[in-house]
Amino acid sequence: MYRDIYEKWLASKNVDENLKKELIDIKDNEEEIEDRFYKNLEFGTAGLRGILGAGTNRMNYLTVGKTAIALSNLIENLGEDAKKRGVVIGRDIRHFSYEFSILTAKILAERGITVYLFPGITPTPLLAYSIRYLKTISGIMITASHNPKNYNGFKLYWEKGSQILSNIADRMEEEAQKVDILNFDFARLKKLGEYENIKFIGEKVTKSFYRNTLKHTLTDDVDKDIKIIYTPLSGCGNKFVRKILELRGFKNVIVVPEQENPDGDFTKVTNPNPEDIRAFDKAIELAKKENADIIIATDPDADRVAVLEMNGEVFRITGNQMGFILGNFILERIKDKNIERGAIVKTVVTCDLIKKIAENFDVEVFETLTGFKNICNLPNIWEESHEKNFIFGYEESIGYVIGDHIRDKDAIGTSMIVAEMAGYLKKRNLKIKDYLEEIYKKYGYFEEYLDSIYFEGKDGKIIMEKIMDDFRKIESFEKIGVLKKKIDFIKDEENPQDLLKFYFDEETWFALRPSGTEPKLKIYAYAVSENKDEANKIINAMKEEIMEKIEASR
Repeated sequence: MYRDIYEKWLASKNVDENLKKELIDIKDNEEEIEDRFYKNLEFGTAGLRGILGAGTNRMNYLTVGKTAIALSNLIENLGEDAKKRGVVIGRDIRHFSYEFSILTAKILAERGITVYLFPGITPTPLLAYSIRYLKTISGIMITASHNPKNYNGFKLYWEKGSQILSNIADRMEEEAQKVDILNFDFARLKKLGEYENIKFIGEKVTKSFYRNTLKHTLTDDVDKDIKIIYTPLSGCGNKFVRKILELRGFKNVIVVPEQENPDGDFTKVTNPNPEDIRAFDKAIELAKKENADIIIATDPDADRVAVLEMNGEVFRITGNQMGFILGNFILERIKDKNIERGAIVKTVVTCDLIKKIAENFDVEVFETLTGFKNICNLPNIWEESHEKNFIFGYEESIGYVIGDHIRDKDAIGTSMIVAEMAGYLKKRNLKIKDYLEEIYKKYGYFEEYLDSIYFEGKDGKIIMEKIMDDFRKIESFEKIGVLKKKIDFIKDEENPQDLLKFYFDEETWFALRPSGTEPKLKIYAYAVSENKDEANKIINAMKEEIMEKIEASR
């Protein structure tokens, strides 16, 4: 089957010479042909994301064009009002992001759909904000977020400014199956400037984004002379993070020069994912030289943010830690504002310490499945029902959103609050590490083990399925302790997800989940105890036994 599709691509006039050369170069590599054509690139946690190249299981102008046609069909079916409201499109710095954004804009405009196009590179939070600002029916961000340089993606949003849920994703999939992209007439598409319904976005949207971000500042009782090293990791965040910090009064910001300018090859970046400590190598070197207080790093599309603190040594703040540190700092600052029915949202694979913290401030914590599309769905619902007032949302993978003006991860606004927090603490001769220790003493010591194991290709997917099936059969563990509860989220009738959670105590548990954006199995393990050594002992036992059982399943 996959070989037949490969031959059709080779024979098609719609496949350009560059893609055909790729296909010809692998003509004797059956494994590579199969990997490129055994399936169509699927909508994962955040839309399409995949390796650039020729094939149905790759990101290229044909797979992007097919998705754009499916979206135009879906919007057309919604009627003239939806077409008039239109779609806003942003792009990051990756290879072919510009070409994919222009192709998408032309396909939508050809069908009479209004298109708002950012003229330059755009951080994801600004794209998400612009959907609400412009009141469009949809939004598209061409990005592969923190993936390696050979990836790109098509992140799809709906009218409330959050990423699409399964109801839209399923309809997109139905429409995509009807599209024969090998017979699409690309020649009928006009030049970009010939479409009257393509409008370029000016500074008005960006200025509004800054104004609304600044409304969520928490305190001015800070040392604004703190020295901040910032790296956009050669992505989109540079001028936007620097601008919000400047507007907030933080003038002592130094950018890592090698990683300041956009670079889709990430030539000077060890890893564009700030979850990986290697992403900070040049920033740490500069921070030591400058005697800086903190380092802030944003991923290539500036929706994720990670922070290191310089304290004689490098102190790494994990995504989970930053989540409950920020949560505590925010709640302390707003406790006198009498916010009724306040709510925080986290995912089911994010640690539970925030629940204790929020309870102390009479704020409720809600859990969702993984992904910010699920986190932000609750504020979308509350916006209509007025049942809760959304304060803060986050997940362990360094994604945070503060306030109700945006419905996605926002590294720009979060960077501002991190700077405020660091400046507030420095004014009191404290470090973030000291603040974290105060939280531990009050609510319990937290330890975590997060890991990802990569399984590439078709065989990798089969191996992951076997590992998940084997863990579903497990009823006891020898080293960790007594298994009190097991939850299999694939059995959820409304929103099934391939996710397992094993509870050994209320706050001591681990979870396994195949990633929705990369070919990897994700491991999340947490322990909370009054004793730090005991929490660490539990985590080590978890790590050892989890890995033993994974290896036995491979």
